[in-house]
Amino acid sequence: MAAGHVVVAPDKFKGSLTAREVAARVAAGIAAVAPSVPVVQVPVADGGDGTVDAALAAGFERVAVRAEGPTGEPVDTAFALRDGTAVVEMADVSGLVRLPQGTLAPLTATSRGTGEVVAAALDQGVTRVVLGIGGSACTDGGAGLLQALGACLRDRNGEELRPGGGALGELAEIELSGLHPGLRGAEVVVACDVDNPLTGRSGAAAVYGPQKGATERDVQLLDANLARLADRVAWHTGADHRDHPGAGAAGGVGFAAIAVLGATLRPGIDLMLEMVDFDERLRGADLVVVGEGSLDAQTLHGKAPAGVARLARAAGVKVVAVCGRRSLSDEELRGAGIGAAYACADLEADADRCMAEAAALVERLGRRLAEEHLPADGRSGSAARRVSP
Repeated sequence: MAAGHVVVAPDKFKGSLTAREVAARVAAGIAAVAPSVPVVQVPVADGGDGTVDAALAAGFERVAVRAEGPTGEPVDTAFALRDGTAVVEMADVSGLVRLPQGTLAPLTATSRGTGEVVAAALDQGVTRVVLGIGGSACTDGGAGLLQALGACLRDRNGEELRPGGGALGELAEIELSGLHPGLRGAEVVVACDVDNPLTGRSGAAAVYGPQKGATERDVQLLDANLARLADRVAWHTGADHRDHPGAGAAGGVGFAAIAVLGATLRPGIDLMLEMVDFDERLRGADLVVVGEGSLDAQTLHGKAPAGVARLARAAGVKVVAVCGRRSLSDEELRGAGIGAAYACADLEADADRCMAEAAALVERLGRRLAEEHLPADGRSGSAARRVSP
């Protein structure tokens, strides 16, 4: 990378801009003020929606797949492929965004489509599957994922189990001999930023079920059904993984990945930064720009901006952030390695207009941060005078 460059490595602004769009607008703002400064755009994600898109921006190939959505309807999705590694994004096939008309289905939503995408990647002969599991619509313990990969889950009548966590109470038998043969030679790594167990007060149903439409009674049912799944898997495999940190991620998909697929769980942003060769892009940089829609308390707990800032700080590179809005204090930002933050809400107070005009506002933020943080000899004086406040 050229010495003295700027690395722009934002996550998405949910509901308004993709990570690629944020990076492009920040880069355009910087170019308007400092046209001679090289800008390297590195859109990132933390394992949720936007994960495949970030991999594609890093040079992965898009492989289209038609798979089953969370309530059975077909959806057109894709995984990213490069050098034997496939990146699969649960949110884009089994996620809340894929629910028809946004209608929640807490008892019947399935992870089957995610398994179908993993199977399609294995059919390509990949040796590593990176599975981002944020944003799921289901609480089925990964049962659908396993079924799509060749496992048989049967009820007391020997019939294949119906989709969704609500049906797990009928589970009587598990057969794993038919699992996709590609799993024997492939490493499965799950991008996961939570440490919830599968069941109990901190489990998948209790903590995340209500976000997916589960009532108090549904939560009790789902928790009991997930326990039944864990019992059957433990009996079959000889190991009980229900309390493994992260087993409760994505409605229990973390459990299925650990207990049956032999997966390891890692923080999503760490995996992403490895895949995009972030260390190489960071080398020689003068400034790193991170970003996401809301800089808030969640940012400090494993979200993308904090992960990027951690690496940049270790390399001695200054970090600033762009965002839609911020609720973190200057002190909290500094604790995360972020020296300054620029919010669209500071330019446009009306929330609806802020969302609608996010692209133009982010470009203005790019101009402003360039004026304030890039060396004077790397800026055009006439452009600098035109920076909007």
